[in-house]
Amino acid sequence: MSPLQSILFCAVSLFASVIGAVCGIGGGIIIKPVLDAFGWASVSTIGFLSSCTVLAMSSYSVTKSIGAGDHLVRLKTGTPLAAGAIIGGIVGKQLFTSVAALFSDPDQVGAVQALCLAIITCGTLIYSLRKDKIHTYTVTSAPLCILIGMALGICSSFLGIGGGPINLVVLYFFFSMDTKTAAANSLYIILFSQISSLTVTFVGGDVPDFTPFTLVAMVAGGILGGILGRMWNKRLTNKRVDQLFIILMIGIIGICIYNIAQYVE
Repeated sequence: MSPLQSILFCAVSLFASVIGAVCGIGGGIIIKPVLDAFGWASVSTIGFLSSCTVLAMSSYSVTKSIGAGDHLVRLKTGTPLAAGAIIGGIVGKQLFTSVAALFSDPDQVGAVQALCLAIITCGTLIYSLRKDKIHTYTVTSAPLCILIGMALGICSSFLGIGGGPINLVVLYFFFSMDTKTAAANSLYIILFSQISSLTVTFVGGDVPDFTPFTLVAMVAGGILGGILGRMWNKRLTNKRVDQLFIILMIGIIGICIYNIAQYVE
């Protein structure tokens, strides 16, 4: 990969991480489909680079939030959710490896990921547009939180998106969180799901080929994005964050459709 391509990857990571920190979606849901659309690296390489970037951004955001005493992360429910996400991250990574083994062409795996992501994003968009009319719950059972976290971790790891919009929908529906609280707790869950996913990758010796400069540039973009996104989040109202989230979902659906068309050609 050329230095210019690596710099462009860094720019995508920076933009995605800013938006991800503001909305609580981690950034991977932007990084993965956008870089897939460029076609400059394999599906597994992009997934790995995306996961590393999301881990860097979420590590900064969560550490800073807890350290500053924001009290947005609900540790009583967030911790069992994160524990479930660790298990789900391992299962999701193994699921991706199993599905990848079924196809001789790596692009076909990308098509499956793009299709799943498009379906999930469409569902998220519909929920977001109608959430004011949907009855929500307040789950307090730790075992149930762990199960919910597992489901989120599986989706996150399999799709290589960090966590994405599905985290927010689940936190809205099952825990009656407002937009900013859901964003903070989503990043908390994403942090642990990415740790477990990348641990499985390293332990299993499944690290794909990548350019070290590209990884460093993307991680730097992720951390800087976390810094800028946290600053921006404080200035925006819940309504503005919701509007940004909806616009983002529409854009991601369009990119996923483009990727599916490219992969099945």
